[in-house]
Amino acid sequence: MTIAIAIAGVAGRMGRALVAAAAQDGRVRISGASERPGAHGVGLDVAALAPGGPQTVTVTDTVAGAATGAAVWIDFTAPAASLAALSALPDCGVRAAVLGTTGFSVAEEAAIAAAATRIAIVRSGNFSLGVNLLAGLVRQAARRLGPDWDIEILETHHRRKVDAPSGTALLLGEAAAQGRGVALADVRVDGRSGQTGPRPDGAIGFAVLRGGGVVGDHTVQFLSELETLTLAHHARDRAVFAGGALEAAVWAAGRPAGLYGMDDVLGLV
Repeated sequence: MTIAIAIAGVAGRMGRALVAAAAQDGRVRISGASERPGAHGVGLDVAALAPGGPQTVTVTDTVAGAATGAAVWIDFTAPAASLAALSALPDCGVRAAVLGTTGFSVAEEAAIAAAATRIAIVRSGNFSLGVNLLAGLVRQAARRLGPDWDIEILETHHRRKVDAPSGTALLLGEAAAQGRGVALADVRVDGRSGQTGPRPDGAIGFAVLRGGGVVGDHTVQFLSELETLTLAHHARDRAVFAGGALEAAVWAAGRPAGLYGMDDVLGLV
């Protein structure tokens, strides 16, 4: 039996990648798709937007129109749109969601946690298998290397990305902070410029590059006075994220309400 999924933002780059991945995955079928009101694609069949898409599913501009009949909602859109969808899903009969949207505020994070009391939400800043294994290695390295090792995270994305640091960079920063037993908010350093003074002990630094069509490059460096350890991941195609999102959707279907991560999906916890 296949799992019915609804894809938000289906006309976008990630939406089209999800359609292509779903067409090759016999475990799922696309039962609904949405776009923001007035966007290209509304009223078209999914097949007109992405190869392999169903010709019988029409893109709608409402959550209810796309979600009704789906078991899992997959959302890589924008914070406001994602939060509106999470709020509406229970009334549409959807009991699970895969959330890849990034750039949420503190208040919006609280809203996601509240939504997870009603449905199962698998949330990650990156759904790549390689990135999530990288996070595990970062956590282990941070735990084993002493406080005299500085931690710096560099990420590069395409020129169209609107939030920074990326959700993946923050995921890696959280992994490093967990390894050291500290809260990332207490040690995070962003955007150095001007007379910043010496590097604070225990800081986890972030640097951001934007340009071209880079899908996603992330590097974590552990630096001591005598040596440097570098852990890195380079995404060549959005298919790696789409494949991971579908793994998460299959795993989430039928799960009890709660907030989950890719560690749960991959059995890393």
